Amino acid sequence: MKKACMPRMFLPLVLAASLLAQAPAQAQAPAAGAARLADTVCRTPGKAVDEAGYVAIGGIEQWVRIKGSSCSNPIVLLVHGGPGNPTTPFADNYYKAWENDFTIVQWDQRGAGMTFKRNPLTDDVPLMIEQLRDDGLEMARYARHRFGKRQVILVGGSWSSVLAVHMVKADPALFCGVVSNSQVVAEPLPDRASLDATLALARAAGDSDAIARIEALGPLPWTDPRAFGIFRRVIRKYENARTEPVPKAWFASRPEYATPEYEAAYTAGEDYSWLQFVGLKGDGIASRIDLYKLGPKFAVPFYMVQGQEDLLTMPASSKRYFDFIQAPRKDYVLVPRAGHDPNPPMVEAQYRLLRERLGNCR
Repeated sequence: MKKACMPRMFLPLVLAASLLAQAPAQAQAPAAGAARLADTVCRTPGKAVDEAGYVAIGGIEQWVRIKGSSCSNPIVLLVHGGPGNPTTPFADNYYKAWENDFTIVQWDQRGAGMTFKRNPLTDDVPLMIEQLRDDGLEMARYARHRFGKRQVILVGGSWSSVLAVHMVKADPALFCGVVSNSQVVAEPLPDRASLDATLALARAAGDSDAIARIEALGPLPWTDPRAFGIFRRVIRKYENARTEPVPKAWFASRPEYATPEYEAAYTAGEDYSWLQFVGLKGDGIASRIDLYKLGPKFAVPFYMVQGQEDLLTMPASSKRYFDFIQAPRKDYVLVPRAGHDPNPPMVEAQYRLLRERLGNCR
């Protein structure tokens, strides 16, 4: 099957393949692209860690990035969204402040980024949430062993807020707690409230082009894979007008990502993953998302960060799910000047929760 060129939208960060080519590389030596990461235990206080390479996860080699100021610090397992949109090229900038207090571990999921580059998939190979969940659990176990810890902290947003819930439900003993943002709860996405709120903003602005684009998509739920991308671009326009912008410096990528080969792999993986997520007829992974069916009980603390200006996973939707869940401890943080994608206020709110609520994770 010929790959469909899917638009970039279901992102934890405002990532686009074009930015990989345009962004300046950071002035540091690149990691060895074919390297296998060590599995020896590191727990020395004050010993910094800065590694990138492949780890055998789920029967294939998956790309892993680890960075922190001391390998004795608590571990944050940062799960990327999309699906198909790794945080690895940009996380050094987005989450740099976190490195003082935490060791940040992230990986390019099956079907994404460097993992897709090493293990390319065709559209007839299904991407399953259960497989991604199990990959994530194996990644958590690797991180726990690598740094001699009992548990890790799980951080996920947008698509990865769904994956994070599946992971912590499947093996809660691995985790000290969860910090989610832009919480996706159930299909359909977008819902009627999201559509109405966006249309109201467009009408108030006299934006006839945006109104026409949305109305041309027809009634919900949409089955055309491109419909969501069209709507997401309108959402981002209005969120950008009401939120604090992301500094351009945050988009500077590491040298190993500033290559034509990586850009091609990133784009192909994103197209593959997105098509698997929405399906050709609205029958992909997204059609099966319903976190309510997993039940309300969590065995670990659950902290939810929500952008006040989020027009996709809106505050009312995430708050309903937050009120539904039962956890040993939970907090809901509504962040002004933040939308669906992480920006400085949202990243700072996450960091504050990590330090104040989960800083003793061992």
